[in-house]
Amino acid sequence: MVFSSRNLNFKTISLTLFVILIYGFNYPMNGNGLDTKNEDTLSPPSNTPSIASDSLLYGVPSDFIEDLKQRTFNYFWEVVDTKTWQTDDRYPSRSFVSVAATGFALPAYIIGIHNNYITREQGAERVHNVLEWLWNAPQGDEPEGMTGHRGFFYHFLNYETGTRYKQVELSTIDTALLMAGILTAQSYFDGNNSTETQIRELADSLYQRVEWNWAMNGNSTMSMGWHPESGFIESQWEGYDESMILMVLGLGSPTHPIPDESWEVWTSTNKWADFYGYEHINFGPLFGHQYSHMFIDFRGIQDGYMREKGIDYFENSRRATLANRAYCIDNPGNFKGYGENIWGLTASDGPANETKTIQGKTVKFHTYTARGAASGYIVDDGTIVPTAAGGSVPFAPEETLNALYTMKETFGDKLYAEYGFLDAFNLTYQENGWFNPDYIGIDQGPIIIQLENYQTELIWNTLKENKYIRNGLIKAGFKGGWINKKMNTKH
Repeated sequence: MVFSSRNLNFKTISLTLFVILIYGFNYPMNGNGLDTKNEDTLSPPSNTPSIASDSLLYGVPSDFIEDLKQRTFNYFWEVVDTKTWQTDDRYPSRSFVSVAATGFALPAYIIGIHNNYITREQGAERVHNVLEWLWNAPQGDEPEGMTGHRGFFYHFLNYETGTRYKQVELSTIDTALLMAGILTAQSYFDGNNSTETQIRELADSLYQRVEWNWAMNGNSTMSMGWHPESGFIESQWEGYDESMILMVLGLGSPTHPIPDESWEVWTSTNKWADFYGYEHINFGPLFGHQYSHMFIDFRGIQDGYMREKGIDYFENSRRATLANRAYCIDNPGNFKGYGENIWGLTASDGPANETKTIQGKTVKFHTYTARGAASGYIVDDGTIVPTAAGGSVPFAPEETLNALYTMKETFGDKLYAEYGFLDAFNLTYQENGWFNPDYIGIDQGPIIIQLENYQTELIWNTLKENKYIRNGLIKAGFKGGWINKKMNTKH
């Protein structure tokens, strides 16, 4: 799993694996969400909203939406190690850079170009710097002085040198999120000048270097990572979570593909259940329902598992989002502040690793942990995380945009500051509430990318033209919608 700086062991992490806009499209529906009788009808039309500068969207001022997007872009543009061009894990606290955050930064730069925050030339230069450094960074099995091994990268890297931070793992999922950003850049920068040509070539080389099949370690599922000191981590990627993008990239590789049956094995442990009135594949923290969807438009395309269920993965994330909200509104823990517009549980920082008695009830608080709510999985200490709503904007725009705006209006600059939303807050922990002083890169990314996907489908449409993403989806058994259409790519 992808986590920011935290103190979680992999056995704990692996337990969590087991444990559109609302469909206002002209989207044929049945009781389960989609009409599966005619796959040709599953491809949705554009969801681009028409927003004037002084207009309201679901009662939310469009100026706020644009301000949030630009502030969040500024995080990725300004908070960067200029020796390696990798993105800080967090700010203003500084510990190391994060390859997953860099994977989110690359689409953010493209969004900056699209919105005229920067020029195309500025964006291309930055992306080229990122990719060139990654390609030339040292790879090897030595425990020190390396950035990665067999094409994978270590979870966190040191400032300036870009070498492995302490004894963190060689991370399969963090590498996958990095590669998803790299392939987004490959498909977007289609110009014939030398910089954009080199971006495409570097992206191709970086992706094809990753030995996805090695990370299977002879098993039917992929390991979460590897340490040079001890070998592969026992925890495996099994069942629905953020690793959907990892499986697609592994299947789509022309050089080191994982076995064709890997997707079916992966979905075989999905947990389909009802939670707060929403039947869906359950996974507690909302980031698991968001990360892959930041890059891939799952509307109207289905694999074998979802054809049986009669919905698609986009609808699954919509249900998960609304179930998360419904849980917070119900508020079984009786935490302060929860409500219809103050909600959202996902992995985040928290106030402390401490147990307190509050109004006669014992509450165990946490620092960084995988907060969430699902069938068989409740991790809730009263900490609300804005990216939980922000990363789900395309799935449930009315509920998520109103939540973001309410949080900003209610808490002001204690929560919403220079780079948009600070990571998290907890009103129960202490009298005046706890507000995280840090932004976290992997929580910033879902906000800007999903806002842009909701408005223009920019990142979704860009990766629809990437042959590796398409091939991976097809090998996983996806059919229908845009998968059946011809690519328009020039390269």
